[in-house]
Amino acid sequence: MIEVVPINRLNLTDINMYQCGTEKCKPGHFFGPAVRDYYLIHYIIDGKGIFQIGNTTYNLSKGQGFLICPGVVTFYQADKEDPWYYTWIGFHGLKAEEYLKKANLTLENPIFTYTKDDFIENCFREMIEIRKMERAREIRLLGLFYMFISQLAEVCGNISQNDDLKNTKEHYINKMIEFIELNYSRKISIFEMSKYVGLDRSYMGAIFKDYFNTSPQKYLMKFRINKACELMSNPNLTIGDISRSVGYEDPLLFSKTFKKIKGVSPKEYRKNMHIMKDKEKYSSRYGCECTLW
Repeated sequence: MIEVVPINRLNLTDINMYQCGTEKCKPGHFFGPAVRDYYLIHYIIDGKGIFQIGNTTYNLSKGQGFLICPGVVTFYQADKEDPWYYTWIGFHGLKAEEYLKKANLTLENPIFTYTKDDFIENCFREMIEIRKMERAREIRLLGLFYMFISQLAEVCGNISQNDDLKNTKEHYINKMIEFIELNYSRKISIFEMSKYVGLDRSYMGAIFKDYFNTSPQKYLMKFRINKACELMSNPNLTIGDISRSVGYEDPLLFSKTFKKIKGVSPKEYRKNMHIMKDKEKYSSRYGCECTLW
């Protein structure tokens, strides 16, 4: 018995869902050798079988699963005496490989075991059951996929790899930039940032200065002003609206800071926006200050 939920592809970039389904296989039922053009994960609810990739054969049973990667020849077959009953989900997307790595699933390590509870099985069961939804089925399926992969990453993720990542400066830098990008539109403090990153304020500042050759405060200031420049092209926004949108409640302070960084007032920048953008591109390309108007 096979149950398949076809999925209309949403215009998404992170994850694109293809289909999900479940099958109680007949004894000896097999598929392959064949290739897929998307990622496919099978999770065994009951029974057993084999999964072959290259010269490696895995004997799998209840509570285990296997990953099929795009463009890779694989073969899998249900046991002749105790055929498996499995569920599957097919997907692709720009972040598919990244999410799989967090769950410690790669071409070199395509097998996982999850026997902690019924969480994953229930996720798949819900995916099958919502096939009756008409308007929001794809969105619900995507939500269940994120729940599934996050649980897998939490339980089966490579702990040592994650710990090593946390000890690198790149990890802290990414956390700092993430904090700024998420919070630049409101009043924030360096102490708040250091708490988010998980570092002493002074040490955080030293790492930031070493990486960007500027302080977190100055980086935040330039980040806000650059965001303000992006908003200038919206004629429905006043200078005051833009000021508040990038974290400056005081329009005068915003104008003063803007002129300090861009060399002109917000009003002048907006008036000559196309010329100013050309000037910035020229300065960025040749590493010099120039006057075009």
